[in-house]
Amino acid sequence: MARILAITNQKGGVGKTTTGVNLAASLGAAKRRVLLLDLDPQGNATMGSGVDKRSLASTIYQVLLGTHSIAAVRVRAPAGEYDLVPANRELAGAEVEMVDLERRELRLKEALAQVQNEYDFVLIDCPPALNLLTVNGLSAAHAVMIPMQCEYYALEGLTDLVATVKKIRAHLNPTLEIEGLLRTMYDPRNTLAQQVSAQLVRHFGDKVYRTVIPRNVRLAEAPSHGVPVMTFDRASKGAQAYLALAGEMLNRQSPT
Repeated sequence: MARILAITNQKGGVGKTTTGVNLAASLGAAKRRVLLLDLDPQGNATMGSGVDKRSLASTIYQVLLGTHSIAAVRVRAPAGEYDLVPANRELAGAEVEMVDLERRELRLKEALAQVQNEYDFVLIDCPPALNLLTVNGLSAAHAVMIPMQCEYYALEGLTDLVATVKKIRAHLNPTLEIEGLLRTMYDPRNTLAQQVSAQLVRHFGDKVYRTVIPRNVRLAEAPSHGVPVMTFDRASKGAQAYLALAGEMLNRQSPT
């Protein structure tokens, strides 16, 4: 059965989508069966996987409304060894339409139950907001991966996110846990980044991944080409960092 991870942080621009796409590609390269689920109306994970969001006949939107199954909507990412459940701006209306639906917070969990035995990992790229879409992601997940920059405001946002995880655990998903905190866009020359990084390790211990994702031009360029950075430039520091993250995750699952 798949390990389902919600990649989330209500703060935008911290590398959620970059992490979703490149971790999916890295786990796929490690011969794991991976499903990346785009839960963000911006559809950036869809485009970053090489799928044109404007030409899609069906997306995660139809899955949440119950008219399509995940199996009917998923596609093979042209640029990586993983499956994708795509999204586009149509998803922005889902929240309003889901308000009157039964078990509206659990729509995604129930849809994933039909396919999760086909995968080793399901990665959910959540939108940068604590809305009904994110609640669906957190309700469906076994654990949360939190990408974050090592800056002051990130610590404040982290406090809010941990509180949200506790609420979801109390009311909707009692087994939800924090899988790990991922330091992204990291510049070791920045003194504040070093200080915040040290604080994270002090407070969260081994929940902080040893792997650090650096600031990397190739990582930033890859989405404009519609491919993961592994495909764009496998030798780049960004690609090597995500391959290392995939290895760290696999070692955590089955320590030697």
